[in-house]
Amino acid sequence: MAIPRDFINELIARTDIVDLIDHRVPLKKAGKNHSACCPFHSEKSPSFTVSRDKQFYHCFGCGAHGNAIDFIMEYDRLEFVDAIEELAGKLGLDVPREQGTGPKKDQGLSRDLYQLMEEANLFYQSQLRQHSDKQKVLDYLDFRGLSSTVVEHFGIGFAPDGWDGLLSRYRQNQSAQDKLLTAGMLIANDNGKRYDRFRDRLMFPIRDRRGRVVGFGGRVLGDGTPKYLNSPETPIFHKGNELYGLYELKQRHRDPQQVLIVEGYMDVVALAQFDVDYAVASLGTATTAEQFQLLVRSAKEVICCYDGDKAGKKAAWRALETALPLLKPGDVVRFMFLPQGEDPDTMVRQVGKEGFEKLMLDALDLPAFLFETLTSQYGTDKSALAKEAMALIERVQDTVLQNLLLENLAHKIGMNSADDLKKKLGFAVKQQQPMNKKGLQGRGTPLRLAIALLVQRPDLGYGLAAQPALAHLQIAGIDLLIDLLNLTREQQFNSAQLLEIYREHEQKSALIKLAQWDHQVADENLVQEFKQTLIWLNNQYIEQRYQELSLKQTLTKAEKIQLTKLISIMKGIA
Repeated sequence: MAIPRDFINELIARTDIVDLIDHRVPLKKAGKNHSACCPFHSEKSPSFTVSRDKQFYHCFGCGAHGNAIDFIMEYDRLEFVDAIEELAGKLGLDVPREQGTGPKKDQGLSRDLYQLMEEANLFYQSQLRQHSDKQKVLDYLDFRGLSSTVVEHFGIGFAPDGWDGLLSRYRQNQSAQDKLLTAGMLIANDNGKRYDRFRDRLMFPIRDRRGRVVGFGGRVLGDGTPKYLNSPETPIFHKGNELYGLYELKQRHRDPQQVLIVEGYMDVVALAQFDVDYAVASLGTATTAEQFQLLVRSAKEVICCYDGDKAGKKAAWRALETALPLLKPGDVVRFMFLPQGEDPDTMVRQVGKEGFEKLMLDALDLPAFLFETLTSQYGTDKSALAKEAMALIERVQDTVLQNLLLENLAHKIGMNSADDLKKKLGFAVKQQQPMNKKGLQGRGTPLRLAIALLVQRPDLGYGLAAQPALAHLQIAGIDLLIDLLNLTREQQFNSAQLLEIYREHEQKSALIKLAQWDHQVADENLVQEFKQTLIWLNNQYIEQRYQELSLKQTLTKAEKIQLTKLISIMKGIA
């Protein structure tokens, strides 16, 4: 289902791209614009500029460019629709959908599921305060050393023992029961009998990035099995896309410097109790690419915490393989291993916040963990080690990290430098394609200037009289100008909104370049210069039509009158 164009325009209009980018990449004022070192390639001097007037960014080093939606897509590695959802969420807006020809998503169902999940969350929280068995739960929380503040911050609740604690609230509402079944909160047996999925468990609500409850993790209070029971995959919950505790972390830290990823809900909560309140947990699976993307865009440093046994090392290696192709310049991933038999929950209780964070300081950086693991696996077999290392290094997109790994590998196998290594193995390092920092300059043709001025200042076209002669002008690119004039005549846009309309257009790249073109027209002369380009183009039509009529052997009466008028106009122009 398509997102309405008007909503996208409103979203761009209400999002200040300078504020959006500055939250992730600190910007400095540079004349009319703002600048920084580009977040999309490695550089020492800033070539990344952001224009508040145009609501547009551009890097003269690597060519990255776009509006707020493009930045979210590129920086946060999101698809178009997900980027729209992300921006809308920041503004507290729900994304509308238009009926389309593609696969349909039931937005009404999703809204109902979110509402029912929040109701379930409130129910579990109320049971923690009111149920007749609440004391055993409170005793358990006390035994685990969890304060009421932490319990409240994470919204921890209690699913009472019994088959219909949650179900009984919807006994007379068949539709709600059906949706709770879809949401994974109820289970139906082979006979169709329904009952609660979560029973006699401590309940941890799982929230998405917008704070909506999408699932639950339930921990058994005694020695029962399974120890943890999680919500199944549902239309609103895909465990590989979410991280437990990320929303709560963002509530406390607007721009966290580091994030610690652990395995269990209780690890996250126990660490928060000791004021290590920047931990999140994967949801019972190996860390996925989507989860790593969430991690690296949440903080510059990601610390992966694992048990120090064989299984922990294996899980860490899978995480490294997932992370390698996702890392951007400046991203840091380190690996922390706890003593065998310990987990973050037990460890932080033994050594406290200061001791635990000291252990974090000793975490291995990515190159150290990579080569330590390969060395333990291949020993003195340098050929096998190099072959495995190169297969991993080739997947790295960050050229700085890639070169660092190559230097490490060269040292490991006894070569003088990474350059020698690359020559021997025929390895081609990814190169950034530099652009002239000054970009396009000069005025170019009047048509190019007219399009550039209109893209950079769409208000120039607002309310402008129709230009019918242009439709008859035979110049390459005139159709694009006509299209832009028709768009801007009736509605006011900024540059970012106008370019968004051309996202899938064959002329998108040309418009992007013209949006950054230094046309060398002073601000006070823009209106006059734009009008002059239109006059020139209209005169081109007059000349073109004059030539056509002059070459004809026989003219109609109407054509003779038109030719006479054109001759008069031509004399006036001369």
